[in-house]
Amino acid sequence: MKLDDFDFDLPEDLIATRPARPRSSARLLYADGPRTADQHAYDLPRILRPGDRLILNDTRVIPARLTGHRTRQSAQGTVTAKIEVTLMEPQADGTWSALAKPMRKLAMGETVVFSTDFSAEVAALDKGLRLRFNLRGDDFDAALNASGAMPLPPYIAGKRPPDARDREDYQTIWAKRAGAVAAPTASLHFDEALVAALGEAGIDFTFVTLHVGAGTFLPVTVDDVTTHRMHAEWGEVRPQAAAEMNATRAAGGRIIPVGTTALRLIETAAAADGTMHPYEGETDIFIYPGYTWKITQGLVTNFHLPKSTLMMLVSALMGQERVREIYAHAIKERYRFFSYGDASLLIPSQM
Repeated sequence: MKLDDFDFDLPEDLIATRPARPRSSARLLYADGPRTADQHAYDLPRILRPGDRLILNDTRVIPARLTGHRTRQSAQGTVTAKIEVTLMEPQADGTWSALAKPMRKLAMGETVVFSTDFSAEVAALDKGLRLRFNLRGDDFDAALNASGAMPLPPYIAGKRPPDARDREDYQTIWAKRAGAVAAPTASLHFDEALVAALGEAGIDFTFVTLHVGAGTFLPVTVDDVTTHRMHAEWGEVRPQAAAEMNATRAAGGRIIPVGTTALRLIETAAAADGTMHPYEGETDIFIYPGYTWKITQGLVTNFHLPKSTLMMLVSALMGQERVREIYAHAIKERYRFFSYGDASLLIPSQM
């Protein structure tokens, strides 16, 4: 199974840099087995069946992109240089793993200043950058919110810088548990009106947590995709969530995650027979064609990058040829792609 098997040509102008407004007005490509229909996110209440259960990721994106200054001494005196930092995840020792640009000029022990009272010391460089901030707890959260920007994906950030609108646009309406550095973007199509309409239509909701890491944007670098190794992300399926999913399955309802993050977590937590168990810990599950599904019976998701692990995941769900048809249709009909783009509802033939 080769990386080129998951490639396709995407016109540059189909990459969305702003979301649809209102959120639920985004277009929705509905693929039910071999059938394809052009809909909108607000059509979900009439498309889904009463008794279906949507699995939602309640992670909250932190403003993880910081701009600071580092200082060093030279023969000419004190030199100040700009540096951009993207936080990745907190470590057990109180430091944060991070990416920096430029990183090669950083030195152990030097300080990066982000504001008059918010700074970080370079605590490690040998196995990746680790930063130790001068603030902890609520003080750290407040300083990060004041100084940080939303960590937009590279394909958006390369076209425009993050701004105040992204504080709302790049966050789900049910975001609760802070820790992600990327949004579960399929959920960005849901607004209060759509959630209310889904509830009235008999659609149930379950919340799980997967803190999406910066590794979600890393490219696949191996030609044989079966040798690729996923980055690990922390997630939790609480006992109530597990019980809700088991009850839905027992009643004949379908389990449909909203987004690949929720999907990867529940596939990690489920037993081979589909029974859901409470779970807390890391997941590095890699889903590609040939995967044996445990609990997922459909998926709400955006349109993904060529050669990405997410293209492999949707190909595992729908079949590679069917996904090629779906993406060809989306490009022909000018659906908007990637994080701020349009959505799809994918239901495999057997469901």
